[in-house]
Amino acid sequence: MMQASRVTAGMSSAATAEQPVAAIENPQGPSPILLICEHASNRLPARYGTLGLAPSELESHIAWDPGALGVAQELSRLLDAPLIHATVSRLVLDLNRDPSAPDSIWTLSERTAIPGNLDLDPTERARRVREVYDAFHGAVDAFADARMAAGQLTTVVSIHSFTPVYRDVQRPWHVGLIFNRDERYARSVEAGLKQDQALIVGMNEPYSPANRVFHTLERHAERRGLPPLMIEIRNDLIRTQDGQASWAGRLAPLLREGARTL
Repeated sequence: MMQASRVTAGMSSAATAEQPVAAIENPQGPSPILLICEHASNRLPARYGTLGLAPSELESHIAWDPGALGVAQELSRLLDAPLIHATVSRLVLDLNRDPSAPDSIWTLSERTAIPGNLDLDPTERARRVREVYDAFHGAVDAFADARMAAGQLTTVVSIHSFTPVYRDVQRPWHVGLIFNRDERYARSVEAGLKQDQALIVGMNEPYSPANRVFHTLERHAERRGLPPLMIEIRNDLIRTQDGQASWAGRLAPLLREGARTL
């Protein structure tokens, strides 16, 4: 197995000195696809303690996207593509939201209250934006700009996972492809996935840009005129390494072939 090189970026202050908020794996990978995984980690920097949550809650989907990082890392290996992923839980700040949005820092996630996020003063909110949001997205911007200048970037793909049940409603899809105005890449991958008639593929399901989940791709793909794609995989399918490898193996050739046509 190829050992992907890794660098870290986005350290902005002593509060994040224990670990930068952005990790870049396989930065020299020649693929024109840039992989991003914003909800890769459930880590809380020491200064936040547990935010008042139990260990089981910090392991749950409210803190991260289980399995997403494993899929993204295996895609990085199979595609020989760079990957940028977060090292901080979305409970501190959701990197896939505009930082001015009220839900960029969750106080209630589904049915779980986040005590440590209640009644934040403007200074603390500004600190999180600076140390988490600005650091992470600044690192992505710098990397993407360099790749574009070198003619090595044609698309940005964001990897996520979703729960099988949300607010007591079953979600039947195995995978969702999320897209906005530019549908080209999503439709190419859809066609490949639908060769397997057992798969239930959601188009703009279980989320769509109307749910304000497209912020990362708006910033890093659409603003650069690149076709974006957000992939959501049901998390019970990628809880294990075997499941992560299986889904990466399924998606990699479709992403590679689709990128050739862009």
